[in-house]
Amino acid sequence: MRLLPRRKRRWDEQPTAPCEVLLASDGRRNFSARSIAEAIDLATSGPVAVVTIAKIHGTQFGLPNPGLLPTRSEMADRHGWVGNAVDRVIAAGIPADGQIASTRKPTKLLTHIARARRPRLIVIDETYATGLRRMIEGDVGEELTKRLRGDGIEVRIIPY
Repeated sequence: MRLLPRRKRRWDEQPTAPCEVLLASDGRRNFSARSIAEAIDLATSGPVAVVTIAKIHGTQFGLPNPGLLPTRSEMADRHGWVGNAVDRVIAAGIPADGQIASTRKPTKLLTHIARARRPRLIVIDETYATGLRRMIEGDVGEELTKRLRGDGIEVRIIPY
């Protein structure tokens, strides 16, 4: 009897270990030096989790369309962002881990990650978009504050 080879999973398991500080990004730009320094300063006893989003731009017929998924260069950028932030946190003597998540709705996924990891607080950069774009897309930090109000998780928004 011959067993079929087991297919390797395409994505890694997302971390669910508790953390003290969640350094988050909506995936539009790199973590600012100020937000990384703030996360390092606020982490007193526990690890820092670094999370960024790789945006999926839509679906067709309810299924992700390959043209709307993050490209390899976008994913490489996100890996660099997370790697740089994790390296800086570890260099400060604080344990850290990184995560890149893909979604169409960054606020909803960051809320889910925060509820799974149970951080004391979240550090996120303010959305740099202004005017009509900000009105349509919203500010992820402000939306996180509203969604996590009842969970006892403080959201610290670093001004752009």
